[in-house]
Amino acid sequence: MMIGVPKESHPGEKRVPLIPASVDRLVKKGAAVSVESGLGTSLHISDEDYKKAGAEITDRRSILSSADIVLRLRKPPQEEIAQLKKGAIHISFLDPFNERSLIQSFVSAGVSAISMEMIPRTTIAQKMDALSSQANLAGYVSVVLAAERLTKILPMMTTPAGTITPARVFIIGAGVAGLQAIATARRLGARVEAFDTRPVVKEQVQSLGAKFVEIDLGETGQTKDGYAKALTPEQAEKQRQGMAKVCAQTDIVVTTAQLFGRKAPTVLTKDMVAQMKADSIIVDMAVESGGNVEGSKLNEEVITPNGVRIIGLGNLPGRVAVHASQMYSSNLTNFIEHFWDNEKKTFPLKLDDDIIKGCLVTHQGQIVNETIKNLK
Repeated sequence: MMIGVPKESHPGEKRVPLIPASVDRLVKKGAAVSVESGLGTSLHISDEDYKKAGAEITDRRSILSSADIVLRLRKPPQEEIAQLKKGAIHISFLDPFNERSLIQSFVSAGVSAISMEMIPRTTIAQKMDALSSQANLAGYVSVVLAAERLTKILPMMTTPAGTITPARVFIIGAGVAGLQAIATARRLGARVEAFDTRPVVKEQVQSLGAKFVEIDLGETGQTKDGYAKALTPEQAEKQRQGMAKVCAQTDIVVTTAQLFGRKAPTVLTKDMVAQMKADSIIVDMAVESGGNVEGSKLNEEVITPNGVRIIGLGNLPGRVAVHASQMYSSNLTNFIEHFWDNEKKTFPLKLDDDIIKGCLVTHQGQIVNETIKNLK
């Protein structure tokens, strides 16, 4: 069975979907692996490194037309789907909630499309959870970016000139990204507070040394996959009022609130930002899915009239591309190995498996994922 890996074509993307160590693992399983020449250039991984791991170096057209499994990081260009072999399996992030025409192209091409962001958040699938692995790194990067731009240091420091008080950091959302942001800010010595609509995460926040901000919103909770449920308009307003008081005293605010498959909620309004201190920093980690902050702009840093810097940079994991690639490559390889048939040296799609049910979007000319199929 041939696994093909084309180069990423998204502008500015430095991550790669498969590194040589993962190629070696797959080849030892009995797979034939072909990678496009120059696949690892952005990470200074040479074609020779891939050859030594057992990969064949070839061109893009050959990979697309002959691979039984195509591995990517980002969703493919629309025009390349028709070049895939009928019956092939395509695995990458796909954004299936917002890419209906892309999904339809997979249907028309007879390609089985697996969406990495749809991997269920279960214990057995944890090693394949690419969404979490990339979010983890994004949480780290968000704090480092903010700390570099802040006109203060984060830790308390006692000097002959006096004692410097620690910077205050407020993390909104305590999912994977938020918890890593908390841990990073604490390691840098900041005084950290955090808020999440899910009371169940309070203990996790406190275990990292941060204070959990209590805002009485009434009945809230999380989905079966661990994502925060959407708030009512009344709850959202109560949340904003409670957070505004914390933001006004804070040096760095990191917003991580996202609703799976939907536009990110607005958690910081212009009025709330206007109450913040001059030179304070906001990092809007949800900017690529609509943004948590009024006034944030994708891939821009905006300075408001009152001197607050809003960082809306996209692809935060791509800023630590070496480790992001290692983690994503491992996620892909773990996924393939989990279902690999060692005797036949094939990757059978077990349609009755809960993991496959969760992430397989199209198969045999149909949309087979119930969630995507029922989208209105």
